Amino acid sequence: MKVLKFGGTSVANARNIILAENIIKKEALQSKIIVVVSALHSVTDKLIKAAEYASAKNENYIPTIKDLEENHLQLVKELIPVLEQSSWLSFVKKHFNDMEDIYNGIFVLGEFTDKIKDRITSYGEFLSSNIIAARLQYQGLDCLWMNSADQIKTDSNFSHAKVDFEMTDHNLKNFAANHKNQIIVAPGFIASDQNGNATTLGRGGSDYTAAISAAAVSAEELQIWTDVNGMMTADPRLVSNAKPIPEISYHEAMELSHFGAKVLYPPSIQPVMAKNIDLKIKNTFEPDAHGTLVSHNLKMSSDEIKEAAAGVSNMSHIALLTLEGSGMVGIPGISARLFQCLSFEKINVILITQGSSEHSITIAVNEKDIYHAENAVNSSFADDIKLQRTAPVKIETGLSIVALVGENMKNRSGISAKMFGCLGNNGINIRAIAQGSSERNISIVISEKDTKKAVNVLHEEFFESEIKQVHLYLCGTGNVGSKLVEQIFEQNAYLRENNLINLRIAGLSNSRKMIFSDQGISENDYNNWSDRGVEASIHGFAEEIISRNLRNSVFIDITASSEVPAVYESLLKRSINIVACNKIAASSDFAVYKNLKNTARNHSCRFYFETNVGAGLPVIGTINDLIKSGDRITSIQAVLSGTLNFVFNNYDGSRPFSEVVAQAQKEGFTEPDPRLDLTGTDVARKILILTREAGYQLQFEDIENESFLPEECLQGSVENFYEKLTEYEDHFKNLVNDAQNKGKILKYTAEFKDGKAKVGLQHVAPDSDLYHLYGKDNIVIFKTLRYSEQPLVVKGAGAGAEVTASGVFADIIRSV
Repeated sequence: MKVLKFGGTSVANARNIILAENIIKKEALQSKIIVVVSALHSVTDKLIKAAEYASAKNENYIPTIKDLEENHLQLVKELIPVLEQSSWLSFVKKHFNDMEDIYNGIFVLGEFTDKIKDRITSYGEFLSSNIIAARLQYQGLDCLWMNSADQIKTDSNFSHAKVDFEMTDHNLKNFAANHKNQIIVAPGFIASDQNGNATTLGRGGSDYTAAISAAAVSAEELQIWTDVNGMMTADPRLVSNAKPIPEISYHEAMELSHFGAKVLYPPSIQPVMAKNIDLKIKNTFEPDAHGTLVSHNLKMSSDEIKEAAAGVSNMSHIALLTLEGSGMVGIPGISARLFQCLSFEKINVILITQGSSEHSITIAVNEKDIYHAENAVNSSFADDIKLQRTAPVKIETGLSIVALVGENMKNRSGISAKMFGCLGNNGINIRAIAQGSSERNISIVISEKDTKKAVNVLHEEFFESEIKQVHLYLCGTGNVGSKLVEQIFEQNAYLRENNLINLRIAGLSNSRKMIFSDQGISENDYNNWSDRGVEASIHGFAEEIISRNLRNSVFIDITASSEVPAVYESLLKRSINIVACNKIAASSDFAVYKNLKNTARNHSCRFYFETNVGAGLPVIGTINDLIKSGDRITSIQAVLSGTLNFVFNNYDGSRPFSEVVAQAQKEGFTEPDPRLDLTGTDVARKILILTREAGYQLQFEDIENESFLPEECLQGSVENFYEKLTEYEDHFKNLVNDAQNKGKILKYTAEFKDGKAKVGLQHVAPDSDLYHLYGKDNIVIFKTLRYSEQPLVVKGAGAGAEVTASGVFADIIRSV
């Protein structure tokens, strides 16, 4: 014999019931079956809501009940042959008349007790099972309806009745033995006490009814038919990549269902587990899909055995209660008193954790019970609190539990490190941890707002190792920003295949508009994204990134704005990686620079700014590698401005200096205001950043800057600047001629030696490493303790949107 249970979505309407009917027909050809059915979808909730209306003297209960009656009458019309409908329409009307009498009584008395609640909610399964049994009979099947309330006996703890298994097993076994019908249809959820009063087995109790029935008749298999393809590796409402679990042990299923896996009601596992009955979870709407097998006798492949975790589960609306005090240390019975007082108040404890110091005990309970629990514990420990042996309990709300579950986690080292590491790297703070000696469940308590992020991070780490989803937030979509976006779209397929990384542009912002998409902005959408954006502000952009709270997030600053770095710290504190092309943060006050570096380190995230110096050249990375390996930089000589190198490589006096500068700007080598380049301010910032990364505490004011621009060129707008360059053409010709007369060329250099740094225009001889530097190339020459005689040289293109974007791109890949 097999037992099949169909949930509310599987019997939501006539169409779904006919799908279930096809499954029943197929199974009935192979063996006798018991079919347990839920109420029609959402009926139980509506029955309770109507009762709440009635008890509050709200007459909205009347149309609610009328709507339910109409739904059931329509179901009869669609499922029962026309000539047979009259009696079944009368059957439905009779029971809804009975219900109306009960609801009217609730309205008059203003009372809605658990006993009445069990009575009215039992109608949902009672009606659906009768109609479905009639449908099967009229289809010519050998079918009998069984009233579960007559067979399943409980105590009188209404709404959460405890089953009398001895009497229930006897009743169900005898019923099955005495009735030879091929199909028995029974309502789930409902039962009765010894006095014949209606009781229920708790929400989700139809699973329990099916499991109790399967155990009583020693069924060969229990099938739970629902609307998903079995138990999933995570809640698909939170994790888009959640996968069905083909096979799972009873213990794993128990753990997952306890912590929120909605597909299975936790108590339903115990009866079939005790009898070693296989349990299958199948999809009514995809009956040929494999589903999930829950069993003691799993036949997993070697690859499946290697998987440590079976799934990630979560439970929301959790609160923590902590009892602590020095008077608890070494005193027997403290825990017993705590749990006893909670037991007396019927408060369920979900999670327990205690340190070996015995100074405190923390428990997790349902949030709705926390204040009741607080009062109960404070009352029970009133004398201890008065004598200061313990403190009044501390409570914390707005939490959730996330559990990593897996039979194969036992004796597997590194699982906890992997779990806590990936959570820490994404800025998820853990409030409490619990793990039993079975090692099949590691449970953590976190802020409820971090639930989706945490579940996705764990799922990606343990079940999606092939692809890591990275969410990019790009601020600045000018020349470099546009090139970066192009490179991301061009390279993403390669990264997925070869680096197991998928980059999603989850947010874009310029000075006017900003837009967000958790699923990623596509290449087509990017072309006109600003038309659909909302008004931008950098603080609004940062706040939205934080509120979205997506895993593996990277903020990319490709602006020259002094306002954007103001949000760096708040982003780093949420473990959001930052890649900055903007030099302002790293070249600002040393205390600000150091704080950002420390904040990134303290929050397990990355703050990279390689493109601050030398565009795509690996300059900062080289310094970091030298320092990490124990070397020390003693001097730096460099040409750090691709713009100035381009200008002085192309200016020989044969054409105006202003024309060469304009060409550099047109080709994208300069800052939006070329004066930042030509005054040496940009170069000064770069050498400052290099010295700081080398371990020296310099401020911007410490950099000696020998400007070659006349003071008048620095006044007014950019247009005024170009006019002044034309006026001072002779000045620039003299600079070039002076160098040429000495057999040298002009290079704008940066130097650091003996703890001091300076930038300025220099005459460079042909034998210098700086001489043969063409176009927009940069060069950085390091002397270190190890490279003291033959310096370490980094040379290459140091300006241009394409190479700068590629440097930013490289930082993005390093950050994740």
